Amino acid sequence: MSAIQLANVSKRFRLSGHQPTSIRELIQSLTRPKPAKVFWALRDVSFEVAAGETIGLIGANGSGKSTLLKLISGIMRPTCGRVRVEGSVSALIELGAGFHPEFSGRDNVFVYGALLGLSRADLRRKFEAIVDFAELGAFIDSPVKHYSSGMYMRLAFAIAAHVEPDVLLVDEVLAVGDEAFQHKCLERIHFLQRSGVTVVFVSHALDTVAALCHRAIWLDHGVLKYDGSAHDTVAAYRCAMRETMA
Repeated sequence: MSAIQLANVSKRFRLSGHQPTSIRELIQSLTRPKPAKVFWALRDVSFEVAAGETIGLIGANGSGKSTLLKLISGIMRPTCGRVRVEGSVSALIELGAGFHPEFSGRDNVFVYGALLGLSRADLRRKFEAIVDFAELGAFIDSPVKHYSSGMYMRLAFAIAAHVEPDVLLVDEVLAVGDEAFQHKCLERIHFLQRSGVTVVFVSHALDTVAALCHRAIWLDHGVLKYDGSAHDTVAAYRCAMRETMA
């Protein structure tokens, strides 16, 4: 059974041009508007992800990986094509985007957790595990505006990683914290994999993609370039990068 299906998906953005710097330019922009520039972040992308499968998305910056995750999560809609996802989704994309800087870490566990779909009863039950995972016991009642960036991201990851969804979307968040905490993050993802969670994992850490994922997709300027085993896809991407630099 497929957990995720994308059929001929494309995503277009309109880019704003020169911003008026005077009244004259403003009037000209209103009376003689110039056509907006168009950027296609994705073009005609199709693939399926089986329930319980872990798939990696690789490619250079600007290749469309994060846009694709946002389409799968429902944050964005495709310009054309169809995206279908079965079950609940947790997205580790923009960690801490729902945090309130004046609230304590404790308060933000409940606010951010609610945004991710957890009930208050679930959050009370998981609260100690979240705090222990984030290693923030001594600071959990301090306002998060006083947290370091590492503390802030650790708490956000800990909350999101305890949602236990049907589909988990991960975008370059394993750079959070030191090496020991990164290892803990990977272990949490392994736990979710063993629980049957479908994982879509975006990273520039190709060795991690090859080790963590069953399969990988290489995106190149919004186009699906290669879809195969994680090992084969990473090898094809590395070969192309070497040829580019030669």
